[in-house]
Amino acid sequence: MRRTCQGLNVQNLNPSLIQRVLAQLQVLLLAPLHRLGDAIVFHKVREALGGSFKLSFSGGGSLAMHLEDFFEIVGIELIVGYGLTETSPVLTARRLNHNLRRSAGKPIPETLLKIVDPQTRQTLPAGSQGLVIAQGPQTMLGYYQAPEATAKVIDPAGWFDTGDLGWLTSSQDLILTGRAKDTIVLSNGENIEPQPLEDACIRSPFIDQIVVLGQDQRSLGALIVPNLEALQQWAATQNAALQFPTPPSIDPLPKPSPGVTAWTLEAQPIQDLFRKELAREVQSRVGYRPDDRIGSFGFALEPFSLENGMLTQTLKIKRSVVMDHYHSEIANLFR
Repeated sequence: MRRTCQGLNVQNLNPSLIQRVLAQLQVLLLAPLHRLGDAIVFHKVREALGGSFKLSFSGGGSLAMHLEDFFEIVGIELIVGYGLTETSPVLTARRLNHNLRRSAGKPIPETLLKIVDPQTRQTLPAGSQGLVIAQGPQTMLGYYQAPEATAKVIDPAGWFDTGDLGWLTSSQDLILTGRAKDTIVLSNGENIEPQPLEDACIRSPFIDQIVVLGQDQRSLGALIVPNLEALQQWAATQNAALQFPTPPSIDPLPKPSPGVTAWTLEAQPIQDLFRKELAREVQSRVGYRPDDRIGSFGFALEPFSLENGMLTQTLKIKRSVVMDHYHSEIANLFR
């Protein structure tokens, strides 16, 4: 509500006077609860950060919305920036006087951004989603001794192809929505950006990592790295315990006590639990569509990591590597 009052709600960037008044009333009504939360919890978080911690910066990857909300609630300003190694590496950054949550901020000085149609490369109007291209003094001249690779990302006019999808507000705030090459096209022709769905799903305490899949399928599926510790604790409340072979990189699960039911990940209660978790987190997203629903899912017990080659140096999941490694498991999801 506070964002609506300030005109910083990305879902309603131009609220009417009535909407602003109603939002302000809600802020005033909830103020006592927020002060109570600050007295009990929030001030302790600030003290844990030294007591004088006022400003933090985030970059290098997408920031989950629940983290945005957390820092805002506890009273720590969070400034988000965006860029790539090829852009030295900053293109945009939020401003303290215009901290639009969910956005990557405005272009930094001498930097230009355009949103273009991925196929035609025609410039799209403000508010339209397309491919983000950039131009500025920080943009690289090209890849070393690789003219063909350079030509793929820098056009003759000097515009750099970021490979990211997004849109610009009327005030030039960049809202990123996914990676162009990661876009999933379902058999019904619907385009789905997996990253926002993955960011939503990892809010579940039972999900450590997730890759959303479904190219050319009727519905989405997912490969999940479960949080075995949280899952084991939940199973204990059901008088059960997890029991199945684990990879060498994971500590073996303890044997169930006498009278305790042994569950594998295929056990119906566990399947039902994850189905509910996925449905809740996906459907609670802003702009949820029925095609966002994750139908089938499977499990990968070994976490995606730098060591097994499934994470980049910036800790982003290498989608293609995961898909190659778990090819047969993924095929079974849609069989």
